[in-house]
Parts: sequence; C-alpha cells; structure tokens
Amino acid sequence: MFRQILISTAVIASTGLSFSAAAQDLAKDYPNKPVRMIVPFPPGGGTDILSRVIASKLTEVSKWSVVPDNRAGAGGTIGITEAVKSAPTGYDMVMGQKDNVVLGPYLYKSLPWNPTRDLTPVAHVAYTPIVIATAANSPYKTLADVVAAAKKNPSKITYGSPGNGTSIHLAGVMLEKAAGIQLTHVPYKGSNPAMMDALSGNVDLLVSSVPSAIGQIKAGKMRAIAVTSAARSTSLPETPTLAESGLKGFNVSTWYGIFMPRNTPTPIVNKVNAEVNKLLVMPEVKEAILTQGAEPKAMSVQAFEQFFQTDFKANKAIVEASGASIQ
Repeated sequence: MFRQILISTAVIASTGLSFSAAAQDLAKDYPNKPVRMIVPFPPGGGTDILSRVIASKLTEVSKWSVVPDNRAGAGGTIGITEAVKSAPTGYDMVMGQKDNVVLGPYLYKSLPWNPTRDLTPVAHVAYTPIVIATAANSPYKTLADVVAAAKKNPSKITYGSPGNGTSIHLAGVMLEKAAGIQLTHVPYKGSNPAMMDALSGNVDLLVSSVPSAIGQIKAGKMRAIAVTSAARSTSLPETPTLAESGLKGFNVSTWYGIFMPRNTPTPIVNKVNAEVNKLLVMPEVKEAILTQGAEPKAMSVQAFEQFFQTDFKANKAIVEASGASIQ
C-alpha cells in the first residue's frame, strides 16, 4: 500500500513536471503562427492607433505576425467578449482600456464575463491624462476661477464629456467631490460633438482625454485649465495638474493594456509582457505614443495584475456614486 502511494505520488509529480516543461516548450516556440490583436473600437480612434503601433512593432522588431482585428461596439465590451470567448492559447489578445474592462462591467448589467475572473492582464502599455478645458474666450482661466463661480452658482456651470459612465465623465464627478462644488454634466455621443459645443460656448467646460483635445488646444482655440493625472502631461507641459491647482492627491487617468483569456499559459504571458516592455523604451515607439497624447508606461505582469485588480475594486463605489448605468 505504502509502495503504491509512493508510486502514485511520483506519477503525479512527474505529470506536473511534464506539464510545466510542455508550457515552457510552448513559450519557446511562441508564436509560430499569426497572433490576433482584437481592437474593441473602430479604426482611426486612439485605441486603434495605439494597438496598431504595438502590433506593427511586434511584427517589425520581434519578428512576430500580429494582426489587428477591429471588433467595435457597446463601449468596447463586444471586443472584450470576443477575447474572453477565445481559447487561452496565446494567439488571441485584446487591447483593453479602463472604460471597457474596469467601468464596463459596472455599467452594462448583462455582460457575460467578469474581467477579474475571465481575463489575464498581460502588459500595461500607456495611460492618458484627462484634461479640463474651455473655449479660448471663456472667462475661466484657472481651476480657482471655476471653483469660485461654481460655489457662487451651484449647478450653473456645465461640462461636456464623450458619454455617460465613461472614465472621463467619472473624472468630472470626482472633480466635483474633491472641490466641493456642483457642476452639470452634459453627456455626448463621443468626444468630437462635446468639443464642438465647448468651442461654441454651449457648454462651459470640456472634460476630455488629452488626445481628443490636444489639436484644438495647440491651435489656440481651447484653453487647458488642468490635467487630472498626478504628473503633468508631456504633451501639455505648461498645464498644471489638479493637485498643483489645489486638489491635493487628485490622480485620475485612463489607461490601456493587453489582456488574454484567463488560463493562457504563464510562460506565454511572461514572454508577451517582456516583448511589449522592450518596445515601450524604444524612442520611436515612445514618440508614436506621445504624439497621441498618451504616456507610455511599462509594468511587470505582477504589477499590472495588482494595478488592474485595485482599479477595478476602487471604481465600483465611484460608478455607483455617479448614478451612471447602461442597460
């Protein structure tokens, strides 16, 4: 009996080692066929451009074949669903962002997946500061101007965002709370219509990602009041942060990262992470990302996993406080 137990234990240990060895061999030969990068937004947008920068450089520098596949709709959640349904072989990845993998599950009540259960964070790519801006002829030149006017006339000052429940909308909610003011949120179907109304004065403020607003700011048609990230935007170095403007500790941004289906072999996850991190320090890749108004930032697999889990949990209360919901 004791001998049988020893034999069984040895067989189990041997099987475990063979599985581990097989996974290592799989990673060694990976990839030996094209890898699909799902882009959960239409061609031409910020997520699409960023995805194509990484896909093209993985193809050019790492000699992989990475093929972008746009699967847009439902705030980016359709593309995430496509990734979740894929086999965990390493040959399907998705460029997720805060709006679809963190906020989406709290807003869309019927999603067939939970990001913390069904996705594996692989590589953080970049983050995008959010900018508070106004038309160039607006009377609001600083955050102090906005706060003073809002306290004098609660709810009178309006701000446009690209949509209800987006990370940009929630940044506005957090700004109100941190400053102790009441603003009126005006949601639009995308950044461009919000921008047009801010330019024409139909809304007092624009809350936007830096990539969406930077063209009008650089052209002198919009005035950047502050950015929401902890550090100043490389693209808008003269614009103070909200923390510098008096809201100590304020730090909100949206971010982008590569995910794979849960149970993708760890050696493959580690290999993709290492290759992407190599790209993020290359001058031409950094320049391409910065041109879009985003900030490249590499993380280890473990750091990205912890960052993602923390952000997901922290935003539950923020979404609930905003009252946003999409059926």
